[in-house]
Amino acid sequence: MAFTGKFEFESEKNYDEFMKHLGLPADVIAKWHGFKIITEVQQDGQDFTWTQYYSGGNTMTNKFTIGKECEIQTMGGKKFKATVKMEGGKVVADFPNYHQTSEIVGDKLVEIFTIGDVTYERVSKRLA
Repeated sequence: MAFTGKFEFESEKNYDEFMKHLGLPADVIAKWHGFKIITEVQQDGQDFTWTQYYSGGNTMTNKFTIGKECEIQTMGGKKFKATVKMEGGKVVADFPNYHQTSEIVGDKLVEIFTIGDVTYERVSKRLA
């Protein structure tokens, strides 16, 4: 499927401002800045397993089915109920404090996180 693959963090835009809008303290923002994230996505039709491996050995996995309510964990470790959608080839989720879209553009996973008018973009390249 289009999203299946393993992706390595390549670049980000507007990280600091976005994290400040999330309400994270400066020391946490600094600690997470530039984390080397590996994202592994398994897609089987409408079913997804989305795993992120962070520097330092932390791992976060979310499993969801497009259009069905599920439990999602945020980057900060909080859990909430959400219904993940597919809109125009993008995986779309509304988190408690932000909106996220993820899409495949060429050989890259592009994730856009938005709070009001503040947008954070994270781009990861597909690993062979």
